[in-house]
Amino acid sequence: MAKRYKSGIRHNLLLTTPRFGLQLPVISISQREGPATKRLRRPFSSAQIIVLGFAAVILLGGLLLMLPFATRDGRGASFPDALFTAASAICVTGLVVQDTGTYWSGFGQGIILALIQIGGMGVITCAVAIFALAGQKLTLRQRGTIQEAIAAPRLGGIVRLTGFILLTTAAAELLGALLLSIPFCREFGLPRGLWYGLFHAVSAFCNAGFDLMGEQALFSSLTAFSARPLVNSVIMLLIITGGIGFMTWEDVSIHKLNLRRYRMQSKVIFTVSALLILLPAAYFYFFEFAALSPGERFWGSLFQSVTVRTAGFNTLDLSRMSEAGQGIMILLMLVGGAPGSTAGGMKVTTLAVLLSTAVSVFRRREDTSFFGRRIEEGAVRSAAAILTLYLTLFLGGGFLISRIEGLPLLACLFETASAVGTVGLTLGLTPGLGAASRAILIGLMYCGRVGALTLVFAALSGNRGGSTRLPSEKLIVG
Repeated sequence: MAKRYKSGIRHNLLLTTPRFGLQLPVISISQREGPATKRLRRPFSSAQIIVLGFAAVILLGGLLLMLPFATRDGRGASFPDALFTAASAICVTGLVVQDTGTYWSGFGQGIILALIQIGGMGVITCAVAIFALAGQKLTLRQRGTIQEAIAAPRLGGIVRLTGFILLTTAAAELLGALLLSIPFCREFGLPRGLWYGLFHAVSAFCNAGFDLMGEQALFSSLTAFSARPLVNSVIMLLIITGGIGFMTWEDVSIHKLNLRRYRMQSKVIFTVSALLILLPAAYFYFFEFAALSPGERFWGSLFQSVTVRTAGFNTLDLSRMSEAGQGIMILLMLVGGAPGSTAGGMKVTTLAVLLSTAVSVFRRREDTSFFGRRIEEGAVRSAAAILTLYLTLFLGGGFLISRIEGLPLLACLFETASAVGTVGLTLGLTPGLGAASRAILIGLMYCGRVGALTLVFAALSGNRGGSTRLPSEKLIVG
């Protein structure tokens, strides 16, 4: 009488007449796949792969840090401490609840260093390196995921760019480790000096801020080396090199000193980064750290200005700064480094677009522009969305922690800015926070490293607006 039909396939029910053997169509039935079936069959988007990749590595790192031989006492870390440390390392933040140099064993410190390296280069970039070593070719979809992960402007040459990232990282970290080993070997002996040199070089280039100086004083960071020009210079150069972004260094490697041929993005990054280093350094020198000698004030002011945007090391006691100085550091921590770099934060390009848009409005110009080039409207909308997301996370987290812990709001905002900007600087609050406040900081670090917009795109994957536009009506703002 009628043919059978299977789920998901279109079939016609046919009526057969016994006398003439004719088949006449009675009705057409189509069993379409339901929304749940479609969701199961839809592949992960690039944003979802990035988000899930970071989460998986955090969980794995946390489990490894719980092993008995990961801590010096041989008992292993508790799950909250291990998870917080793994999240801070993979998100290259540097906030810690246990002193890295005294609490973790050599194995534990090695796990933390590996997580910092993976987080600095990116989970996707590290996966590509493994695929390349295995001799496997990348599909077009995989190349698209890499492009989004490293903020590359185009899909072509993405594998070559990944190789450039790996070589640049290895060269910078090895050179930095060699230079740092000179003072560290004098201070701690040959084996520890070499290990300290490597650890701090990787931590600085990846803008992580983890240190092993706790044996001198717990949670002391690099305060014992505040007047050492070699240590200060090498750490600052590594921070800047990692925070400028790999696309910018590709411009430098190709065009050398021919600045005219640089991408507009590279010019913006160099200009804004230089201003964000020099202007705060001048403020710190003239208005903070007045009790220090001129030499110590110079190195201290410059170092704090470089490290504050995402690295997390400190050479001076930040709790002794004025509230105005701490407020400036909060703003700098939220800005962060460059896109496609080891740094976190909103990114210097976001700040540049917002400021240029404001200038265009003041001058009643239609377009936002840099160096004779117009900025696309989508970039302006994205910059406004990123600012809104980061301010919401930063302020919301600070208010919640202040309410839960009963601590001063400014100090809590300093910690949340450090977390969401993946900086790692602290006024000493983080080790004493409760479980709920630590969970808030973990969420902020994760959002800051993966990217707030990436998380939103991952959550709303597939929910794209149609081509229909609503009627417009004028709205007065300001």
